[in-house]
Amino acid sequence: MISLHDLLESRDKRAEMQKDLLGKYPGKSLLCLTVLLPGSEKRNVRSLVVARAAVEAIRERFSPDEVLLRDLETGYEGFFVVRDNALEAKGKAVEIEDSHPLGRLMDIDVITPDGPLGRHELGLGPRPCLICGNPARVCMRARTHTQEQLLEVIGDKVDKFLLSSQSCRGDV
Repeated sequence: MISLHDLLESRDKRAEMQKDLLGKYPGKSLLCLTVLLPGSEKRNVRSLVVARAAVEAIRERFSPDEVLLRDLETGYEGFFVVRDNALEAKGKAVEIEDSHPLGRLMDIDVITPDGPLGRHELGLGPRPCLICGNPARVCMRARTHTQEQLLEVIGDKVDKFLLSSQSCRGDV
């Protein structure tokens, strides 16, 4: 289990990495991948399944020039330097988040020198809650659903994805 201090320190290091990559690759867009997982355990078998699926989807959709992956106790992180302009990249990132079977568990931010782009910049509403469909941030702040409820839904999504992946390969 990780502490709030660990999470905040990890967030600071991630922001530093983003700043460094933006400086190293001017004129290109930067994607930052994290896995959405409630609670103090940010790295487990299911989070790694989501991370691997996200990396594969991003590589297929973007053909990144540079990829940096970090498997940390505070959660999996991926940094992808892509040639698309920031708005195009955000559109593709949202497509992955909205269409991939595990997309709702992926957070693919497009980072610019002015900060991350939001879905609203594409004219889209906020991401829906996994359980009730209301804006996820509203449910998160109000603690509408228990951590156990969320983890159960996440577990079901990952298990279904794994089963469908195996049946597609014939690994039944």
